[in-house]
Amino acid sequence: MAAVKQITLRNPSPELTRRLRALSQARGESLNTTILRLLQEVVGIDERRQHLARYNTWSAEELDEFLSLHRAQRAIDAAMWE
Repeated sequence: MAAVKQITLRNPSPELTRRLRALSQARGESLNTTILRLLQEVVGIDERRQHLARYNTWSAEELDEFLSLHRAQRAIDAAMWE
């Protein structure tokens, strides 16, 4: 599977945009770097890496459940792109 190169966020509120810009300026980093750092913290990238060994112990049913949930998250909401 190819790495995702870009993710688009649509319709951020003015308040969210203001706060993200202020945070990136306070940290002395780009807005993109700030957003990536926050997303990694929220989704637990480090925690995820610690649990990768566990994935090898899943039963067939657990794997099916995971893949089903993953597919649901990958669905595109066409109405957002109109």
